[in-house]
Amino acid sequence: MENIIVEKKPNGVGLIQFNRPKVMNALNRATMDEVVDALTQFQGDADVRAAIITGNERAFAAGADIAEFQNKTTVDMLTAYRFQQYEFIRKYPKPIIAAVSGWCLGGGCELAMICDMIVASESARFGQPEINLGLIPGAGGTQRLARAVGKALAMEMILADRKITAQEAYQFGLVNQIAPVELYLERAIQLAEKVASMSPLAASLAKESILKVYELSLDDGLEYERKNFYLLFSSKDKEEGVSAFLEKRKPQWTGK
Repeated sequence: MENIIVEKKPNGVGLIQFNRPKVMNALNRATMDEVVDALTQFQGDADVRAAIITGNERAFAAGADIAEFQNKTTVDMLTAYRFQQYEFIRKYPKPIIAAVSGWCLGGGCELAMICDMIVASESARFGQPEINLGLIPGAGGTQRLARAVGKALAMEMILADRKITAQEAYQFGLVNQIAPVELYLERAIQLAEKVASMSPLAASLAKESILKVYELSLDDGLEYERKNFYLLFSSKDKEEGVSAFLEKRKPQWTGK
């Protein structure tokens, strides 16, 4: 891995950290390929039950690597499959938390929004500044931002390059919690450890069900939820969870 640092933390947490400080962790194709590789490794590792994606205190990711856009044509972009890595992350079965400090712009903001939860430092700033390049967001920014913060603010952020603070992001429901800069990663790890302590089967199906709210009507979403609910009754984790509750002990999940 040349562009990221990968680490297995205790208590079921896998950590992916961008390591391109000279370009504020700009997301080029190679970096995103490495993220997919790392997540693929975590997916096959039963000991990793939740993942964190982070940058450094100065920047989570300041956007796409603009050098990759120079002299590119529409055909070049269509055939490069630039966003397939984002789609992989969107469909990833295990919970992912973005730990964000400093700049979180463009493709970085889109990546953070694909994650299931966001822990932000007090210095975090979110934005979609593609309009300054004569472009628009292409990895889901127009869709996810509007769903997260509402149409009016999404319009201002995308059309007028407004950047919002961590406090504003929390106010509008974009992030889960805010922490001091020196503690934001620690808080993200604590949240990931809490998620990882739950049944991995239940966590995966719960995540899958929640994400269906973007795709299904209420009736169809309720039906989807119920089917996942019923599925878990065939799992050993369900038997363990119920037994542990009745016996007043901590459950021992097997993910089966």
